[in-house]
Order: sequence, then structure tokens, then C-alpha cells
Amino acid sequence: MAARKPINKTAKKSAKKTVKKSAPAKKKPAAKKKAAPAKKKPVAKKKPVAKKKAAPAKKKAAPAKKKAAPAKKKAAPAKKKAAPAKKKAAPAKKKVSAAVAKKAAAAKKAKEQGLLAKKKAAKEREALAKARAAEKKRAEAEKKARQREAAAVKKAKERELLAMKKAKERELLAMKKAKEREAAAAKKAKERELALKKKEKEAEAKRKAAEREAARLAKEAERRAEAERKEAEREAARLAKEAERRAEAERKEAERRKKALEKPPIVKGESRDGITSTREFDLKFLFAQRELLLEERTKLVGQANRLEDEANQLIEDAEMGDVQFDDEGGEGDTMVVERERDLTLSAQARQTVDEIDAALARLGVGEYGYSQHSGKPIPRERLKAIPWTTELVEERVGGIGRR
Repeated sequence: MAARKPINKTAKKSAKKTVKKSAPAKKKPAAKKKAAPAKKKPVAKKKPVAKKKAAPAKKKAAPAKKKAAPAKKKAAPAKKKAAPAKKKAAPAKKKVSAAVAKKAAAAKKAKEQGLLAKKKAAKEREALAKARAAEKKRAEAEKKARQREAAAVKKAKERELLAMKKAKERELLAMKKAKEREAAAAKKAKERELALKKKEKEAEAKRKAAEREAARLAKEAERRAEAERKEAEREAARLAKEAERRAEAERKEAERRKKALEKPPIVKGESRDGITSTREFDLKFLFAQRELLLEERTKLVGQANRLEDEANQLIEDAEMGDVQFDDEGGEGDTMVVERERDLTLSAQARQTVDEIDAALARLGVGEYGYSQHSGKPIPRERLKAIPWTTELVEERVGGIGRR
């Protein structure tokens, strides 16, 4: 088994040499068909079994290196005996080398044909690229020619349009100048007409101003007389209302006193500093209520005085003639309305002051905080909100009293 390895190596070397020598035999394709059966007899190549079996022999021979020296001398004759086997294998090598050479020649020819086809395709692509480049160059030249032609036409049109534009501008300028001259002449005529109208208007305004002044003076005299008459009537009406209010108050007071005899009795308590306490209202609460009443009275008296002063000031301003009472100014009526309002508010404030004085009097006699209609005690919350009230909420809603 070990003696066949050198035979295989020599067969391979001889096959390579024969392939190199038989390379020029490419022009004989007929020999390929005859050499095809020779591929089936590579006896020296197809023996891998000997290699696999020889592998364990190496492992066993490893420890016996020192003893293997004499075996080499004994193996020498085996090589001499294998020599005749090489001579016998020579015909097989020739057959294998011829088949391999034909196969290599066919592969080489196929490769050369592939290279020629590739070169031919490359030349075709190069020719096609050159044709396309020439076509593109020609198209660009035609495009440039069209562009030059279009640019020339455009420039001609632009020159024509520019000439037309300049002619139109000259025409418009001439028309504009003519219009400006006409407008200037019309403006001067209009200014002369306006100046004449202005003078006439100023004269008319002076005449109307004189007439208005005369009418104003007449109206002022008439207004003063009317204001004095109305003031006298208002004063008389106020005095009459005041007398009527006092009479009504006296009547109500008489009725209250009369009803007080029929009302439930008020259980009075301790008296201190002019205030008499009752069963429902102690001195601390009544002292606090008196402070509220005095504070509110001071405020209302000041308000009534201020409103009366403003009403009197309006009369004084009217007598000074500062306000225009003609058709164009309506200040006269406004002033009268303001004065009436001030007098009304002043009268209301003074009426409340009278009610506060009556409440202070009730604090002294021990009747504060009780309804003048039913004699029932008024809740403290209502007394704190309206310290001078004389009736319950339900009596107020029912329309029995005034507050």
C-alpha cells in the first residue's frame, strides 16, 4: 500500500508534462471524441482508501523512532521491486495526458472565444456611445442655433416695443402737460370763485351773529324772568310740601301714639347716658346703634348742604351769563334739570335726617327697635342695615309703612 504513493506522484508529473507538450493540438477536435473513454481509467488517482488506512500506521510508528532505523535499510529493496510497476503504468499515463490535453485545449478555445465575444461587445458599445455622443453634439448645436435665432427675434421685438413705448410716453407727456395747464386755469378760476363766496359768507355770518346776539340777550332776559318765576313757584311748592310733610308726620305720630296704647307693652330696663335699654335690646347694642345714627346724620347733613350749594351756584352762574341759551346751545334746560335733581336729593337727605332724629329720640325713651305699627321688635340685622327704620320687613312688603 505504501509503495503505490510514488507511482501516483510520478503519474501526476508525467500528466502535467504531457498537457504542456500537447497544447498545440487544438486544431484536432476529432480526437476529443476518441479520447473520451480514456477519462474512465485513471487507476493511479482513484485510490484514497490506501491513504485512510495508512493514517493509523503513522500513529503506531511514532514511539518507535529509534528502532525504525534498521527498517529503512530493509525497505530499500522494496523500491527496487516497485520499479517494474512504473513501466507498466506508462501506457495509462499517456492516455490520461491526451484526454486532459484535449480538455484543456477545448477550455482554452472556449475562453478565447468568450474573450473575443467580450471584445466585440465592448467595441459595439464604444461605437454606440460614439454615435450617441455625435447625436447629442448635433442636437446641442441645433438647440444653440435655435436659441440664437430666438434671441435675435426677441431683441428685434424688444427694440420695436421700446420704440413704441417711447412714442407712447411722449404722447402721454404731451397730454399730461395739456391737462396740467387746463387744471391750473380751472384751479385759478375756482380759487377766485371761492374767495368771492368766502367774502359773502363772512358778511352773512357777521349779520347772523349780530341777530343771534340780539336774540340771545332777549332770551337771556326772558330766561331770567322765567327762572325767577319757577324758583318762586318751586320754593312755594317746597314750603307747601314741607308743611304737608310735617302735618303728615304729626298725624302719623299721633296715630303712632294712639296705636302705641294698643301695642304690647315694652319692658324697659336700665338707663345710661340718655339711652334706655329694653328686654330685647341691651345698652351695648343701643350705644352702637346711636354711633351709627350720628355718623349717618353727619354724612347726610353734609350731603344736603353740598347739594343746596351746587343748586345755588347754578343760579349764580346763570346770572353771570356764562351759558348760551339760544337755538344752538341747550345748556339752559340741562342746568334746570341738574338744579332740580340737586334740590330733590337734598330734600330726601333732610327727610332721612329727620327720621334719624326721631330714632335718637326713641333711644332716650326706650322705644327704639320696635315697630311703630305692630309694636313687635325689629331684628337686629335690619336695625344694623337701616338704623332709623320703624317697621318690619313684612310690614314694608305689605305697604304699611314708608321704609
